[in-house]
Amino acid sequence: MPVCVPIKDMRDTAKFAELVETAPGPVTVTKNGYSKFVVMRAADYDALADVQALTHLRERMAVAERERAEHAGRDFSEFMDEIEARHGI
Repeated sequence: MPVCVPIKDMRDTAKFAELVETAPGPVTVTKNGYSKFVVMRAADYDALADVQALTHLRERMAVAERERAEHAGRDFSEFMDEIEARHGI
């Protein structure tokens, strides 16, 4: 079940930190009844960032595989030769 607290509950920082540490998921902080921000444990945030990075990598790999299947890609050495020629490297 989501945890939701009013922003004034953040005044007691020790209690708020304990709430965040013991909550089963992110804690939504509200102001005037509207969500203002979400607080989560650093380990949970790191895990979320890892999942997002992996998802992005898989998406890029799918694009590369599609381009390879369509013969839309180029050989790396040919690409580098073109870059070197273009920029006089």
